[in-house]
Amino acid sequence: MSKHIFTTEQIKELRKNIAVARCSERSITYSKEFKINAVKQHAQGLASSEIFRQAGFDPKVLGKDQPKECLKRWNRIYRTKGEKWLASENRGRLGGRPKKPKDMSDADTIKRLETEIAYLKAENDFLAKLRAKRAE
Repeated sequence: MSKHIFTTEQIKELRKNIAVARCSERSITYSKEFKINAVKQHAQGLASSEIFRQAGFDPKVLGKDQPKECLKRWNRIYRTKGEKWLASENRGRLGGRPKKPKDMSDADTIKRLETEIAYLKAENDFLAKLRAKRAE
């Protein structure tokens, strides 16, 4: 996430742009169509800053590196996972830590937590040995 904070006026202006799906003071979510078109235009040799300028974005508001970084990330996703994944609304929510099943009994929960604690203790022991070895 960017350290840049948008003003209320900048947010209002950004939300008017059809290439913006959502906007808050710290982030912009670009529309699916814009991302796909931007990746395709970039593949044809158009510069990232030019793609964003043509879409109506002010480089002073976004920051000079934002277009380049967005296209770098979108190109990677497009190459590795395809257009469908780039346009997916759930793209960021499909990974992460697995959720605990709702029907897990207390005994099962305790067993799972004990296993997790044993794993973390072993990991801590390993890291302590590694630090000691580096200190030698």
